[in-house]
Amino acid sequence: MDQDTGRAAAMPRGKAPLRSANRIENASPLAGIIGTVFFVSGFPALVYQLVWQRSLFTIYGINIESVTVVVTGFMFGLGIGSLFGGELSKRRPLPLLVMFGCIDLAIGAFGAVSLQLFHAVGAATLGAPAIIVKLAPLLLLLGPTLLMGSTLPILVMRVVEHSGNVGKSVGLLYFLNTLGSAVACFVVALWMMRTLGMQGSILVAVGFNVVAGVAALLIGIIDAHAARRHSARPMAAPIGPGTARAAPMRFSLALGLSLSVGCLSLSYEIVWFRLFSFLTGGSALAFALVLGAFLFGIAVGSTGGWHLSYRVADYRGLQLALSLLIIASSILGFLYFPAVAFLASSGLSQYIFVPAILALVALGAGMMGAVFPLLSHVAVLPDSRAGARLSYLYLANILGSVTGSLGTGFVLMEYLGIETIAQVLMVAGLALALVVVLSLHRTGVPLRRWGVVAAAVVLAVLAVPLVTRPLFADGYERMLYQRNFGTEARVVDTIENRHGIINVTSDNVVYGGGMYDGRAIVSLADDVNILERPFSLSLIHPDPREILMIGLGSGSWTQVLASHPQLEKLTILEINPGYLSLIAKHAEVASILRSPKVHIVIDDARRWLNRHDEKFDAIVQNTTFYFRANVTNLLSEEYLRLLLAHLKPGGVAMYNTVWSDRAQRTACVVPPHGLRIQSMMAIANEAPVLDRDRWESVVRAYRIDGEPVLDLTKPQHAKRFGELKADLVMQAPDKQAPPSFLETCGSILQRTAAMRTMTDDNMGEEWNFVRATRVFGR
Repeated sequence: MDQDTGRAAAMPRGKAPLRSANRIENASPLAGIIGTVFFVSGFPALVYQLVWQRSLFTIYGINIESVTVVVTGFMFGLGIGSLFGGELSKRRPLPLLVMFGCIDLAIGAFGAVSLQLFHAVGAATLGAPAIIVKLAPLLLLLGPTLLMGSTLPILVMRVVEHSGNVGKSVGLLYFLNTLGSAVACFVVALWMMRTLGMQGSILVAVGFNVVAGVAALLIGIIDAHAARRHSARPMAAPIGPGTARAAPMRFSLALGLSLSVGCLSLSYEIVWFRLFSFLTGGSALAFALVLGAFLFGIAVGSTGGWHLSYRVADYRGLQLALSLLIIASSILGFLYFPAVAFLASSGLSQYIFVPAILALVALGAGMMGAVFPLLSHVAVLPDSRAGARLSYLYLANILGSVTGSLGTGFVLMEYLGIETIAQVLMVAGLALALVVVLSLHRTGVPLRRWGVVAAAVVLAVLAVPLVTRPLFADGYERMLYQRNFGTEARVVDTIENRHGIINVTSDNVVYGGGMYDGRAIVSLADDVNILERPFSLSLIHPDPREILMIGLGSGSWTQVLASHPQLEKLTILEINPGYLSLIAKHAEVASILRSPKVHIVIDDARRWLNRHDEKFDAIVQNTTFYFRANVTNLLSEEYLRLLLAHLKPGGVAMYNTVWSDRAQRTACVVPPHGLRIQSMMAIANEAPVLDRDRWESVVRAYRIDGEPVLDLTKPQHAKRFGELKADLVMQAPDKQAPPSFLETCGSILQRTAAMRTMTDDNMGEEWNFVRATRVFGR
C-alpha cells in the first residue's frame, strides 16, 4: 500500500483526502479498446429501440397504453439486466470481456429474427385477453434488454481493475456507449429508416453487434491469456477523492439520489419531446432527434462527471457540485417551453432554431448526465464488488426513469398542462437539490458556503409561481404559427391530455398535435372544409346503413356521416378522448354526442380492426398528413387489406391521402378496385357503380340538426349545387394535369409508375427529412 492510499484508508467518512500530487494516470490501452467496442455496441441498441418500438406500435396500436408498455418494458429490462451483469461481474463464469462478447452476439441473434418474432406473437395474441395483449410486448422486450443492461457493470468492473477510479471508469464507458446510441438516433432519423426501412435497419444493427461481439471475444481471450501470465498483478490502487475503505457517501443516500435524478431526467425528456413534436407537427423524426440530443447530452455530461470525480479536491466539493448540477438542470428544464416558443417565433430559419432547440435538450440532459458518474464515484469503492454495487445504482436510476416516464407521461399529462407540469418538476428538482445541500452540514462545511445555496434554492421555489404565467403566455400560439406569429387568428382554447394537444383558434380552426385538423363547420354552401368529399359517399354506395368512421377531428366529417339519410349506425374510432370535449363546445357538431345512432370507441383504429370482426357498408377515414409519425399505419398495403376485410359485399372504404401520390398508387395496387375522389381514395372488393342521380337525391334529402344542407331556393345554394354536380363528371386522364375531382386507377398508375407503394416496413414518407424541415419552418 502506497502512502496516499494509506492516508485515504485512515480518513473517516465524509473526509476524503485532497487530490494528491499523484496525478491520474492516462487510461490504459485496454481501457481505450474496451471503450471503442462499447461505443460500437451502443449504436445497435438504439436502432433496435426505435425499430422495435415502431414495429410493436404497428402490431399493438399506438394508444398511450401501448406506448407506456413498450417504453416501460425496454427500460425495465435494462434495469434488471444491470443486476444480472453485476452478479456476473462477481461470479465470473467466463473472463469479463468474453462474457461481454457472448452477450453482444446473443443480442444480434435476437435482433436478426426480432421483427418476424414480433409479428408471429402479435398474430397469436390478437384475440387474447387484454392483460395478455398488454404483457406480450413487455415479455418480448425483456430478454434482449436484459442482455443490453448487463453489459455496463461487466465492463466497468474490467476497467476499474486497471484504473482504480470508479467515477472515471463509469464516466468513460457511459460516455462512449451513450455517444454510440446518440449517433444511432441521428443516423436513423436522417437516413437509415427512410432508406433501408425497418428490416434493413435491423440488419445493420445486427452487423454492429457481430463486430462488437467478435472484437470483444478476441480481446477477451488475449486479455485472459495476459492475466494468467501476470496472475500476481494486484488491482490498481484507488485514485482520487472518495477512495477510502468506507465510501464517503452512504449507499442508501446514493440510491435515493440516483432514483430521483432518473425520475427527473426522464420526466423532462417526455416534456421536451412533447413540445418538440408539437413544434414539428408530429414528425416521425421528432422522437429520434430529441432522444439523440438527450443521449448526446448524457454522454458529454458523463465525461464532466468523471473529470469532477478526480479534479474536485474532496467529497464535500463533489456533493456541492451535485446540488448545483441539479439546480441548473431544473432551471433549464423549466425554461425550455418559453425558450422553444421564443426561438420558433423569432423569424430565424428552421436550420438555425431547430438545432438550437436540440442543443437546449443536450445541455439539460448533460447536467443530469454528470450526476451518475459522481454518485458512482462517491458511493462505490473500486474493489472486486464495484460492478455489483454499480448495478444497484444503475437499477435505481432505471427505476427512477420508469417512474418518471409513467408518472409524467401517463398521470401528470392526463390531468395537468405543460405549464403546470413544468412548475411541478422545477419545484421537485429544487427540493432534491436542497436535500443534498442541507446534508452538507454533517460534513463540516461552513454555513456560509452551503447556507447561501440553500437560501437561493428556497427563494427560487417561491418565485416559480410568479414567473410562470408571463414566461409561458402564448407559447403554443408561437410554436403553432412560428414566423407568422402575430398575424394569424388567436388560439382561444387548448385541450391537453396524455394523448396529445388540441388547439382551437378564434375562427374555429382545429389543430391536433400542431397540425391543421379541420374546422368545426358543416356548411356545404360555404365549403371551407371541402365537405363534398364525405357527402360524395352516395355517389359510390347505394345504401350505406352501417358506417365506420376512423377519427373524430373537428367533428365536421362525423356530423355529415351521422346525418346521412340512410344511416342506421355509425361507429367511430378515436384515439384521443380530448376531441369529445372539443366537439361538446361547438354547436354545429355537438349533436353527434347525443345521437342514438352514434357509438364512439376510444382506441387505436388498427388495433380495434385487428381484434374485431364487424363488417360495414362503408368505412370513412379523414387521415391526417401522410408524413406525420405512424400515419403509414393507416395508409400501407397491410392496412388496406385490413380495411377490405371489414367491408360487407358491395362495401367501400374512403380515406384521405392528403394528395400523397404514393398513397394513391398503393390504393390502386392492393385493392381489386379503386377510384380517386378529390384527395380521397375509394377502394372496394367489387367495382362500385357511380350514380350521379342517386347522389343528387340524397343531397336534396340531407338534413343536419333539422336544417337542409342546401336550400335550393337560395341562389347561392343553387349555384353551389351546380358546381358540386359538375365535379362528379369523369374527366380524361392527363399526365400534365390530373383530373381535379375524379380519377381512375389507370390514370393514377400511369402517372405514379416510378414510385414505390407504402408498406409497414418502408413507412412511406414519414422519415422524409426534406418534408419535415418544411414543416419545421412553416
